[in-house]
Amino acid sequence: MNEITMTLNVDNLIQQALREDISSEDVTTNSVMRSACPGTVDLLAKEDGIIAGLKVFERVFYLLDNKTKCSFSVKDGDSVKKGQKLGSVEGDIRVLLSGERTALNYLQRMSGIATYTNQVASLLAGTKIKLLDTRKTTPNNRIFEKYAVTVGGGHNHRYNLSDGVLLKDNHIGAAGGVKKAVQMAKDYAPFVRKIEVEVENLDELKEALEAGADIVMLDNMTHDMMKEAVQIIDGKAEIEISGNVTKENIEKIKDLGVDYISSGALTHSSPILDLSLKNLHPIA
Repeated sequence: MNEITMTLNVDNLIQQALREDISSEDVTTNSVMRSACPGTVDLLAKEDGIIAGLKVFERVFYLLDNKTKCSFSVKDGDSVKKGQKLGSVEGDIRVLLSGERTALNYLQRMSGIATYTNQVASLLAGTKIKLLDTRKTTPNNRIFEKYAVTVGGGHNHRYNLSDGVLLKDNHIGAAGGVKKAVQMAKDYAPFVRKIEVEVENLDELKEALEAGADIVMLDNMTHDMMKEAVQIIDGKAEIEISGNVTKENIEKIKDLGVDYISSGALTHSSPILDLSLKNLHPIA
């Protein structure tokens, strides 16, 4: 995530988060720090995991005061250990105190997603399957959460509704059937767009293939049904598996010979990685 990406896409979101936390002033900090005072504070890991979001963490303090400096001994994607010092933040103590929670919220959330994604992706090691995220993200935090998935070794599915054609059950119901939905998508969407169809049974699968779907998503099927579905597809389309996929059950489906496995759990159910800012003190 470079400076241009930051400025164009995330600065406004970070500023909204800061305004949520500081509606008028940080009354506690202003009570104990009446004027500027330079200081430093350490960033520490309180558990093992994968770090993600260091530039976002840094940007929080920069937007409060562009004189604030962060130095890190790790980079996004690195494994960190409990008790490890990951870096430090130096600047006006009032800025360090006021930005602490927002900066940590981003870093802990993103690192938690990267850590969980890494755990799930490791279970697919040795296969050609790509682990995908979904749109089941926290409102206004999708750009951070999807970035964290890639840091953890996963891949991004479509970013938003403008990014690709995915005909789900309700789209199919609105169109009047799988074939009609696919044909309408082919007529409307740019020809460069692949058309993906979610199917819940083998009859829908056959319809989707006959209609010329590029990708079929096998949604919430039993293992035996998915195995039969793969045989029916027989290379006619790319295959994605979806539906309540988690770290606990993904190994059971990695032997089916599919192209993608998507998991909403990567973003909606990953716990945070516990991190903290400690040892704040003034400096000369």
